[in-house]
Amino acid sequence: MKIDYLIFNSLPDAAILDCIVELHKDIFGTSDDLINNIATKPRLLCITATSGAKVIGYKIGYALDNDKFYSWLGGVDTNFRKFGVGSTLMEKQHQYLKEQGYSVVQTKTMNKWRSMLVLNIKNGFDVIGTYTDKKGLHKIILEKDL
Repeated sequence: MKIDYLIFNSLPDAAILDCIVELHKDIFGTSDDLINNIATKPRLLCITATSGAKVIGYKIGYALDNDKFYSWLGGVDTNFRKFGVGSTLMEKQHQYLKEQGYSVVQTKTMNKWRSMLVLNIKNGFDVIGTYTDKKGLHKIILEKDL
């Protein structure tokens, strides 16, 4: 299976964005006005994994400041899990961030996304805190020095 990874430091074209939205909806059950939310983020970074014309994974984040980057959204098509797609997306993101001069990457997850929590910890993230959001959901904050 051939997987291609594409890095966008701005909004991807409409066809790729539509694929990301559909994949996001399949994984998380909602798209929550995703395209408009993505478009408002400073120094956006979007990395996609594709197999043929199909987007099978994505990782989206943005700058919090000149040193810290927030790895915001990501996911992998259920049919392509266990092939290292999520790990490769993370590796590519972190390499790009280092090249751009960031020193820290931050992310948040929830206990119900255990595979993401484990992936982050296995890749050098530390839990730096927790909080309950406005919807009453318990969030875990993780950071990694790049």
